[in-house]
Amino acid sequence: MDMKKYLRKPMAEPTVRQGRYEQYNLKENPFPSSPFVNPESGDARINGKIYEPSIRQAEYDKVKESFLEVPLNDPNHLRLGYIVDRSYVGRGNGKSAFILDVKKRINQDFGLSVSNGLNKCFTVTFTPEPSGKTKTFASFVDLLFYAILRSDIIEDTLATLRLEAILALDTSFDVTGHFEDEADLRTKLGSTKWYVEAGVDFRQVVQQILGSPFLQSLPQDFPLSAPRTLWTGAINQDSFIEYYQSLKQGESRVEFVFSHLVNLFMAADFNGAFVFVDDFERIPDFQSARQKRDFARGLRTCLFDGLYTNAKTGFYTFMLVLHAGAPRLVQNAWEESGLEQRAPISYTGGTPKHLIWFERITSEHVFSLLRIHLQAYRITSTDSDNLAPFTEEAVIKIGELGDFNASKILKMAYEVLERAVARNVLQIDAGFVLSDGDEIAPSEQKQASGIHSAPTKDLTQEAGYPQ
Repeated sequence: MDMKKYLRKPMAEPTVRQGRYEQYNLKENPFPSSPFVNPESGDARINGKIYEPSIRQAEYDKVKESFLEVPLNDPNHLRLGYIVDRSYVGRGNGKSAFILDVKKRINQDFGLSVSNGLNKCFTVTFTPEPSGKTKTFASFVDLLFYAILRSDIIEDTLATLRLEAILALDTSFDVTGHFEDEADLRTKLGSTKWYVEAGVDFRQVVQQILGSPFLQSLPQDFPLSAPRTLWTGAINQDSFIEYYQSLKQGESRVEFVFSHLVNLFMAADFNGAFVFVDDFERIPDFQSARQKRDFARGLRTCLFDGLYTNAKTGFYTFMLVLHAGAPRLVQNAWEESGLEQRAPISYTGGTPKHLIWFERITSEHVFSLLRIHLQAYRITSTDSDNLAPFTEEAVIKIGELGDFNASKILKMAYEVLERAVARNVLQIDAGFVLSDGDEIAPSEQKQASGIHSAPTKDLTQEAGYPQ
């Protein structure tokens, strides 16, 4: 046996090279190459997790004052609002990241903190397909239901109902002694095996839940209504998917979402929900005049004037997110359907409470935007104001060339940093930002690179939800 092989060294010894971005104290390029928001992505640069709230503090304060801090059981609270970009500098002005931040703030404790304890609510968000698939109100309701599924709020609702029932039957039940965290609570309360192990009578829990006054008007085939020998197996979200799939598209599904689900949520002590529809203009972009009117009538009926539980209680508050100029696409339909009298989308002066303007960001916002991305990818922490390898002048120039549009700015920062790496430039100043200016046509510098032109996945198919 040759023992020397353990001690011999190769003539070509391995060398450890510096990481591509290590010279800038960065793990990798912190800016997105295609800065459209995709909340389903695992990349923090595009899923909304890297977010600087100070950039849109004014917009958030208005949402909070007009919507979040108002008692949602007040029948006069706003039920339909609009977030409208009026910068006219292309898409990607930060609306998608903004609504994801609002969603996070609300859902972390069901809105109790942001409403100062007034409301127990939740938020769902979704984006219509860019291909024009969503033309009818019925297909719009399908998207809303799939968004509700992705939020896991049905599982949270079932867990709440079960836990409240257990505590009503046994006030000495030790919650912290039985459950390690929220995930453990949802899992155990959804398993009939756990009830046996914990000595809790599952049948009594079911009977306690079915006694809720909010559940009495539900149809007999609703997942929670039929006794089914008092649920020999625990009802879960899959039960609702199967039930929804069995319903005919149209009125039956609309009633399920705007009446039956609302009753279910109210039984779990929720008094409202916020529905953010991003890139709403993707719907009227492909609708005929008649389809726009029918859609507007459906929205008005479900939110305001119909016999649905939601219209009677104002449970769902819809926030439609639109780019600059989009309101004119639906203004006539809004007027003809009567929706304009309920929640005007046109404006002649001033800013009504239900309308949230999205302006262009400022130079200070550009500093904050780049800084938070840089800090998120630092190898070792630095001064929070550190913009290295960019100089302040370089950041200002990027903001100007990007028309103070968040999407363009981030994409440009990505490209400039890539050039700096390729040329081994340690400090990026304004001159370097402009150094390749002749290679980029002005029209290309000005083009919008944002959500609307980005590929959008069909999240309903990806999640395996029925069509």
